[in-house]
Amino acid sequence: MADELVMGGDGSQTEPETGVRSERRGRSGGGRDARRAARSKPKEIGTPFITRRIPTFDVLSEEGLQIIEANAETILEETGIEFREDEEALALWRSAGADVQGERVHIPRGLARGLMKTAPSLITQHARNPERTVEIGEGRTVFAPVYGPPFVRDLDGGRRYATIEDFQNFVKLTYMSPGLHHSGGTVCEPVDLPVNKRHYDLLYAHMKYSDKPFMGSVTHPQRAQDSVDMCKILFGSDFVEQNTVMVSLINANSPMVWDSTMLGALKTYARNNQACIIAPFILAGAMSPVTVAGTLAQTLAEALAGMAFAQLVRPGAPVIFGSFASSISMQSGAPTFGTPEPALVLYGCAQLARRLNVPFRSGGSLCGSKTADAQAAYESANTLLPTVMAGVNFVLHAAGWLEGGLVSSYEKFVMDADQLAMMRTMLEGVDLTENGQAMDAIREVGPGAHFLGCAHTQANFENAFFRSNIADNKTFEQWQAEGEQDANTRASALVKRMLGDFEAPPLDPAVDEALLAYMRERKAAFPDSNY
Repeated sequence: MADELVMGGDGSQTEPETGVRSERRGRSGGGRDARRAARSKPKEIGTPFITRRIPTFDVLSEEGLQIIEANAETILEETGIEFREDEEALALWRSAGADVQGERVHIPRGLARGLMKTAPSLITQHARNPERTVEIGEGRTVFAPVYGPPFVRDLDGGRRYATIEDFQNFVKLTYMSPGLHHSGGTVCEPVDLPVNKRHYDLLYAHMKYSDKPFMGSVTHPQRAQDSVDMCKILFGSDFVEQNTVMVSLINANSPMVWDSTMLGALKTYARNNQACIIAPFILAGAMSPVTVAGTLAQTLAEALAGMAFAQLVRPGAPVIFGSFASSISMQSGAPTFGTPEPALVLYGCAQLARRLNVPFRSGGSLCGSKTADAQAAYESANTLLPTVMAGVNFVLHAAGWLEGGLVSSYEKFVMDADQLAMMRTMLEGVDLTENGQAMDAIREVGPGAHFLGCAHTQANFENAFFRSNIADNKTFEQWQAEGEQDANTRASALVKRMLGDFEAPPLDPAVDEALLAYMRERKAAFPDSNY
């Protein structure tokens, strides 16, 4: 049976009776299998991102916003932001009118906000399949998967170090998940490849196994340039020079430091007109004050400094205001997720980003749980719902995040993707078309009858309500007869079906060979290293 396939660490499957490992499994006939296959394959693209039609939920009044903005300007002017080991950055700030003392940059009130006027409010990130091109900002929402974990977990293999096969699997799952609009970046960190060369294989996996938009490498300026060069092979040099084809994550070293690695990658992408998420990474209580208002002011100051710097590098460079803020346990020091204070920071930052008229990144499906259990579910829900209600435009870590970001979980990935698909219905709001009003149904049925057999119900029953791929809504007897499977077991089976049914989107063979040739040449140019 399909559900009995055993997934290997490399993503292949083993038939239990024969022991034969294969990329694709055989399928028996039957309507149920056909329906399963249809659910696990990519749906028609439709709109490749969500355009919200419901209001955002705001937590700060006008007075509150002005207080936070004034405090951020005070931080920039009086405390300053350090731009470390980057003389070019210091020279750019000096020429813009900042007071540069050593590596500390004191930015006069209003200077950073004034520089931000050239930043676009809406970013179009092109995918190699134009139908999957996304728009980021101005009421749009784009969901992208987990980013960065060194470990992976599934029911069969448990917790283990990630490999390039795992990375490819997560790219494939993202491609096949309608609730995810973006292929993301480092969906897990494949430790079986050298650190200084793995970015080639990661970029290639996004380009080969998906036609959704993706992120570039930021761990070294040259790796950022390699990402740009590979995109020029995929899209064409002229197209890349004139369009945004990558979004990349640039983290501040909070509190109030921008280091040379992040600045180098930022400069590379900004000069090439590629978008950067400028994101302070904050564990409140350790890297910012313990209060919401203090964390908001520091986040705004750090993000403003980074986004304004991008405009100094290239006026008009596309930037996204990013916020990743979590609280910590004051007893153990461990990060906590799904708690109210980070949600309030998220809501507040979303308002501040809208006042700057730039796209906003935050949120996701975050949790501290070690497995995809009830804790993972409620903490993720308590992060995802504020994300969508606040109006986040680019949502990183939307699927697969486990153990505080240390683990990419196969089962949680498909559980989260299921919830993301549900969010489209929420954000699209109430259908007030003639069909949505359903007055014909009310007239037809009248008092005391039921709507099951009326014409309107028959015409709409297939798409009337969201249907989960994970939730079990059978009777107890049906559930018991089918093995009393919990959500983890059902998710594991879905992962295996999806990977078994995967078919890579077409890629021009000449482009594919050019990418492989570039990778071979670059990898041969310098020795392997693990830094």
